[in-house]
Amino acid sequence: MAVLPIRITGDPVLHSPALPVETIDDGIRALVADMFETMDAAPGVGLAGPQVGVALRLFTFGWTDESDQLWRGVAINPELWITPAVPGHPDPDLESEGCLSFPGERFPLRRAERALLRATDLDGNRFEIEAEGWLARIFQHEFDHLEGTLYTDRLTDREQRIVAKICRKVGWGEPGVSWMPGVDDLEA
Repeated sequence: MAVLPIRITGDPVLHSPALPVETIDDGIRALVADMFETMDAAPGVGLAGPQVGVALRLFTFGWTDESDQLWRGVAINPELWITPAVPGHPDPDLESEGCLSFPGERFPLRRAERALLRATDLDGNRFEIEAEGWLARIFQHEFDHLEGTLYTDRLTDREQRIVAKICRKVGWGEPGVSWMPGVDDLEA
């Protein structure tokens, strides 16, 4: 297993819809193992194929909820259904999120409270998870990556101006910029 470089906002792979995984083979299994190692080293709670430069519809997730239940797995060719988000402004203390492709920053973002994830695991078995709260947020965030959307794309105009300023200041927003978890100390 190996830690993979994480692509930074501006890389074209992050802004294009990913392609379906056609076959779950040893190459996909090795990629998923590397993605878990990268996600854990970052540390993060999710990592999508495009974030490591692989334009395929898969993501890993790993998070322990308030009752100490570990939610860890891979979603291959996922489908996601969400409830409508409650209208209004997000609570910056409870609804902020960050992204390994825009490291060191967090912004408030309203998401749906519940989500239904249907996907395939590494053994080719279909599964379904009904998620709420933070797990639902993780699924929405990672699924967005597969659609070519970063969470920063969903922010208010004011916050997007801050994002653009940070990108200019630290030299992000260019194709090919990446960082290595456990090696690089990337703070905006």
